[in-house]
Amino acid sequence: MTLREVYRIGTEKLAAAGIEESSLDAWYLLEHVTGISRVSFLADSAKVMEDDVKEQYLELIERRAKRIPLQHITGVQEFMGLEFKVNEHVLIPRQDTEILVETALEELGKRLRFHTVQSPSGKNTQDGDASIRILDMCTGSGCILLSTLYYAKQETEKCGLSAQSRLQKMNRETTYGQTEPTGVLDKGSVTITGLGIDISSAALCVAKQNGENLHIEADWIESDLFTGIVGAFDMILSNPPYIPSAVIETLQPEVREHDPRLALDGKEDGLYFYRRIIEESREYLNFGGHLIFEIGAEQGEAVSSYMRECGYTEVTVKKDLAGLDRVVSGMYHNVYQKGIP
Repeated sequence: MTLREVYRIGTEKLAAAGIEESSLDAWYLLEHVTGISRVSFLADSAKVMEDDVKEQYLELIERRAKRIPLQHITGVQEFMGLEFKVNEHVLIPRQDTEILVETALEELGKRLRFHTVQSPSGKNTQDGDASIRILDMCTGSGCILLSTLYYAKQETEKCGLSAQSRLQKMNRETTYGQTEPTGVLDKGSVTITGLGIDISSAALCVAKQNGENLHIEADWIESDLFTGIVGAFDMILSNPPYIPSAVIETLQPEVREHDPRLALDGKEDGLYFYRRIIEESREYLNFGGHLIFEIGAEQGEAVSSYMRECGYTEVTVKKDLAGLDRVVSGMYHNVYQKGIP
């Protein structure tokens, strides 16, 4: 049988099983098995497929027809332009979650360009060596933390290249008697470190493997939210479980039967983990630190209101491409951190 014929069979089997994007999933599996590109397929679709390759492909089609997620079959998912290993122990990274990472990078960019950061001694600084600590709560595959660290490193390099020119420009504009311009990291270096925590040791194994595969350094701790966490952070990121318990059984089979329930179940109203993290994070944020959540489409008002109630300022809600609430962020001006003298 030719490539075209086998691909058609795969598409038809998935369509019959109720897979919405049957042709796309059939293509991804063909690409996974053969390594063929779209261009090569269009040019050589009449090429005969070897029997063993055909059998392998049709076996994967059968697995997908049973509503096993495509990413669990291929073992990978792209997120923020990076490839992450995934399996049944972690949520599959989704495009909507990229808005959380983009929001984190925006805030990191502001810190690097205009704001002070924490030095290793714990004091605010604008000169010399400095550090920014990021905590990823309920890290799962580690995709949020690792992609944030990956692109934050690029941002620090960009800031380092441009800091000197900005400083020279400001110095030229400074007149006699004025204060020397501040807020530019013109000396030393900025170190951005990340800690990912999860209650699932199996999920942490996946996150650690992803860090190694991507050559991104991060620390990983098994913890029930802030239990056992020491020190303060400049940014806390989280995509916590937010599906109300009663809603889980109504989700698509790929989600309710294959995503880890620990990563889905937000208890009765879906807001349990938001309330805990909002309350407890105040003791773990440096002064002016940010808390950034992914949220469910109908949770923007509830989560943002509770953040304001708990003392967060500059609370904003961002929408996804479908126009639904997707990310909530806020700043906390903490004067005390748990475990910090």
